[in-house]
Amino acid sequence: MGYRVVVAGATGNVGREMLNILAERQFPVDEIAVLASRKSLGTECSFGDKTVKTKDLDTFDFTGWDMALFAVGSEATKKYAPVAAKAGCIVIDNSSLYRYDPEVPLIVPECNPDDIEMYSNKNIIANPNCSTAQMVVALKPLHDRAKIKRVVVSTYQSVSGSGKEAIDELWNQTKGKYVPGREVAAKVYPKEIAFNVIPHIDVFLEDGSTKEEWKMVQETKKIVDPAIEVSATCVRVPVFVGHSESINIEFEEFLDEAEARDILRESPGILVVDKREAGGYITPIECVGEYATYISRIRQDKTVKNGINLWCVSDNLRKGAALNAVQIAELLGRRVLKKG
Repeated sequence: MGYRVVVAGATGNVGREMLNILAERQFPVDEIAVLASRKSLGTECSFGDKTVKTKDLDTFDFTGWDMALFAVGSEATKKYAPVAAKAGCIVIDNSSLYRYDPEVPLIVPECNPDDIEMYSNKNIIANPNCSTAQMVVALKPLHDRAKIKRVVVSTYQSVSGSGKEAIDELWNQTKGKYVPGREVAAKVYPKEIAFNVIPHIDVFLEDGSTKEEWKMVQETKKIVDPAIEVSATCVRVPVFVGHSESINIEFEEFLDEAEARDILRESPGILVVDKREAGGYITPIECVGEYATYISRIRQDKTVKNGINLWCVSDNLRKGAALNAVQIAELLGRRVLKKG
């Protein structure tokens, strides 16, 4: 016996990935509904070897459906998630709307699976920010061993994190560099992204940080440990898919790099590729379409008493969004609904 599953926002990048991953992982689906805004009504979406047409999110009746994976942004989520939850359909939300609500669990299954029990507070479960999700998968097993005091992270985030329009902007600006007269002005980003990097993701806050950086701080505390101090600098780079992170970790006690490497090799969701030679590490282009969070460049930081540096790469549309949502659905099935 399987589940009746809804995917809201099925025509977007993340929604389509949710459908792909549900099929790839053979999630036990008895019936699926794909929802979109009225302007996309009737658009065909692939689910395994089936083709399903979108229904109108505005008029959909969630009664009798087990769970809904939302990838519609905060404004639409604010309107429709409570409707689904009230109808008895458990919402797994990819937006930022509920991440910081103390009554809503923020889940990365490799890190804090027991928090799933909090779902019943509002019938809603939050999916973390893409940059946070891959980082905490690496932090949690190391924290369990040596207790992390402080993290300094610099991100190198792909344009797919901003949606299809950003992908198109990078592509068109890149082509424009080689075709005279085809220069494309920046619209999605405040500056040109092709052949450039932009140290600005989301809005600026009063203290000079950006909202993306604030998210990484708050979500790491909620998922792993509120005592961890996090300093983040988030940068958009001209990469289509795949986020990278340079992470410096300071521990309360000494952790040898060899032991850290062994811990990460044995940890769920992680693949260590760490050869000290040319090409002995993972880059974003190699992680596209993969489930794993890849860790490379593990080394001692000799500038502090108990420090480790590492390089972390993951497909942001997968682990950073759709895959984590499906993993939450799997966890929900095992721990709560117990049908599949």
